[in-house]
Amino acid sequence: MRVAPKPVQSFRNDFTYTNSSEAIKRFPFPFVEDEYRYSVNIESHTPKGGEGSVYEHFLDIDEHYLSEMAERAIVLEETPARCLSMEHMTLAGWDFLERMMVSLSEDYPSYFVLQRSDNEWCWENKLLNITDTFTFGDDSTLPMPPLDYIGRQVQGDFALLDQRDNDLFMDAGMITCPADWSLAFDAGMSFSEWHGPVPLAHNAGIFERALKYLTAIPVGSPARRLNWTLTINARMDTSPETYPSWGHERTSVTAENVAQKVYLRVELQVMDRMPRSNALLFSIRTYLISLEDISTNIEWAKRMHRAMKTLPKPLIDYKGLTRFHPLVVDYLSQFDK
Repeated sequence: MRVAPKPVQSFRNDFTYTNSSEAIKRFPFPFVEDEYRYSVNIESHTPKGGEGSVYEHFLDIDEHYLSEMAERAIVLEETPARCLSMEHMTLAGWDFLERMMVSLSEDYPSYFVLQRSDNEWCWENKLLNITDTFTFGDDSTLPMPPLDYIGRQVQGDFALLDQRDNDLFMDAGMITCPADWSLAFDAGMSFSEWHGPVPLAHNAGIFERALKYLTAIPVGSPARRLNWTLTINARMDTSPETYPSWGHERTSVTAENVAQKVYLRVELQVMDRMPRSNALLFSIRTYLISLEDISTNIEWAKRMHRAMKTLPKPLIDYKGLTRFHPLVVDYLSQFDK
C-alpha cells in the first residue's frame, strides 16, 4: 500500500483507531513457527515483499501517520522528558535528522521534500504542513534540537545508542509509544543493563551474540528484527509513567470482548549505523492489530493459537499477559480445529 493517511484516530480514551483491510493484509505477522522462543532473529534491512510491504522502504509510512503524529504531540506535551539527548549525542542527533529526511524525501516524494545546497537545507513536510529552512549542524537555526524536530514527524520510536568500550549505551532518544519500558529510566544504561529483566534469554547467550552483531554493524548495512507483545485496547503509550491510565485495563478482558480488546503489538526494530557520530540508531516502529482482525486470516489465527498455548510461563509473566492469556488461547482455539 502506498501512503494514504487517514484522518486522525485516537489511541486513548474512546480508542477510535481501526485498521483498513489493506493495513491488515500488510501487517508484519511475527510468528513463523508453531512455538515462540527468544532468538537472535536479525536479518538485513533490505526491501522485501514487493510494493506496499512494510519492508519496502527504510521507513514505513502508512495510513496511521497523522494519528501517530497527533498521539506523539500529546505525549510530548504531557511529558517532555520522553525526548532526551545527552550533551555528547548532539552530532548523533544531526545524523538522525539527515537519515530521516533523506529517506522520507526519496521514498515518499509526494509528501516530503528536501532541498540541499551545501549546509543550507530546506525541508517540507506536506502531511503536517511544515516548511523550514536551516543550516545543517547549527541547532539555533531549527525550532528545536534536531532529534526532537524530526522525531515528531516520523512514525515509530527512536533511540540513539552511543558505542564505546565494545558496548552500547542508551544516551539519546524519543520514546512516546513504548511497550512497558521507560527512556528516562533506561537513559545511560548499557545494552545488558536495559535488557536485564528479560527472562530465559541470558542463559542461552542470546544477548551476548546480539551485542556482538550490533556493535559490528557498518554504515550502509542496516539490520532488522520483529518483536511482539499483547496489549489491551489500541493504546500506543504503555509506559511505566502512564501505568495508572492503562494497568487496570488488563482486568477488563472477558470471553465476550477478548477479540475486540486484545491487540497483537508488533515492533519492527531497525538498527542503522550513523556515519558521523558512529552512534547506532535503534528504531521501533509499532503496529497494532486486534484478535478480531487477525481472525480474518485463518492461517494467522491458527499459528498464533499454537504459539500462545505453548508460550513458557516466564514469558507470559514478563510480557504482562498473565491475567488474560487463557482467554486469548481459548478464543484462538476455534480457528485451529
